[in-house]
Amino acid sequence: MTILVLGATGKTGRRLVPRLRAAGAEVRAAARTGEVRFDWSAPDTWPAALGGARALYLVAPDDPAPTAAFVAQAAEAGVRRVVALSGRNLDKLDENVFPGMLTAERVVRESGLAWTIIRANNFDQNFDEDLWRAPLLDGRLALPIGDVPEPFIDADDVADVAAALLTGDGHEERVYELSGPRGLTFAEATEIIARAAGRQIRYVELSPAEYREELLAGGYPASAVDALDGMFAAHRDGITAETTDGVRQVLGRDPVDFTAYAERAARAGAWSG
Repeated sequence: MTILVLGATGKTGRRLVPRLRAAGAEVRAAARTGEVRFDWSAPDTWPAALGGARALYLVAPDDPAPTAAFVAQAAEAGVRRVVALSGRNLDKLDENVFPGMLTAERVVRESGLAWTIIRANNFDQNFDEDLWRAPLLDGRLALPIGDVPEPFIDADDVADVAAALLTGDGHEERVYELSGPRGLTFAEATEIIARAAGRQIRYVELSPAEYREELLAGGYPASAVDALDGMFAAHRDGITAETTDGVRQVLGRDPVDFTAYAERAARAGAWSG
């Protein structure tokens, strides 16, 4: 069975591809700069990515517009199973926060395909690969979240779950909410990272207005600022604060603890500058 992995160069995709190949699956790794070129805004790249694929790992675009047409084309091309990556408790968030993922959930449910949805908390790797790495390197992480905990999840756990769902049976028409094993405030997470990195890093609490101002001043586009603002508003309401047993349901083991992640990332030089 050929499995098409979208977002194959992203946090979960680049971890998922080698896992599937190690399990003996034939994988088509697709991204704008991947092994197979795929671009949501260029429908002429879709047929080559889809040809012969029977399963699909769907990482939705921010723009919800092309998703329905792509999933319909996937079904016509012979895809029979789809696993979609989404956000934790997405149905409880404002519909304008992550419209791409919200649309993808609706589309796959209505597609007639065998679907499974993964809803994940914030990734551990946001601290060392993406959004919050630069502030941590500068010694100051400033966010509008207060003391509401977040059970961060390791992207490796998400990839393990996705691999199991794409290659195993019995997961059709299910939604798995995935979290790490314990909730941490961002201040606690920053302290753990500082200890692992052997550096002074402080957490600063901002108001939502101050946070928006810092992001806009840093060059973030207004649409991205709106999405982050909405995400943190949901966090402050506690929508994503509870832990879940989704990883154990699928894999039969506990998810990776944040301290273990931070120590591993620090050894790799994530916050050494």
